[in-house]
Amino acid sequence: MTTLRSIAVPSLALARRTLRGALRRPQFLAPLVIMPTLFLAINTGGLHRTTNLPGFPHVDGFLDFQLAGAMTQSLLLGGVMQGIATALEIEGGFFDRLVASPIPRVSIVLGRILAGTAIAAAQILWFLVLGVIFGVSIHGGVPGILLVLAIGSLAGTGFAALGVLIALRARNASTVQGIFPLVFVILFISSAFFPRALLQAPANWFAEYNPLSYVADGMRDPIIGSISATPVLEGFAAAALLVGAFVGLAVLALRGRLRAA
Repeated sequence: MTTLRSIAVPSLALARRTLRGALRRPQFLAPLVIMPTLFLAINTGGLHRTTNLPGFPHVDGFLDFQLAGAMTQSLLLGGVMQGIATALEIEGGFFDRLVASPIPRVSIVLGRILAGTAIAAAQILWFLVLGVIFGVSIHGGVPGILLVLAIGSLAGTGFAALGVLIALRARNASTVQGIFPLVFVILFISSAFFPRALLQAPANWFAEYNPLSYVADGMRDPIIGSISATPVLEGFAAAALLVGAFVGLAVLALRGRLRAA
């Protein structure tokens, strides 16, 4: 009989294995923060005067506003990495060895996703430290930092599950790499990089119903001002929606793959 412990133990073991492997191959981890950091620097340098536009939220600087967008972009890249790594395990035969081992099959998916959660937390911490170094004042204080970390880690869990889902469907790393840029289109029609109120139609309509808008706004709120219940709770709700949807679909994709094997 499958129990919670019988699922948790191998899931954590596989998560630790994934994290050790990631630390031994920093070329996979570095792009998760380097690319969004460069994008953050370019946006901050070129668009800093947009804070003077009527309707732009009151911020100490454009970097304060953009930090949440960079975090969201980085978390999506983390999902790409988890998808590629899963696809490589499928191509290399390690996935089949896991399937043949005496562990609950769901642990194969959960282990990879839990590793994505830990990496997402590290990504969020990177940008928080980077922001503070370059003058960002986190108005929410320590509680605000914890809220940003919690929303980001939860959203990162959902993006990791999306990567695993795509890998289980695609079954090869090149297809995962080809599909994921479409996900970034969704990011750019959110309020991650620009206030929703200043977006023009139809971008503002898409941003209104885009869960990434609420994830970014939920992380942004404790940074640029005192903590407000609505954006933070909406951020948690959107992140939880991503986790519930993509973890569930990833488990279903695993079962479908096992039936087809």
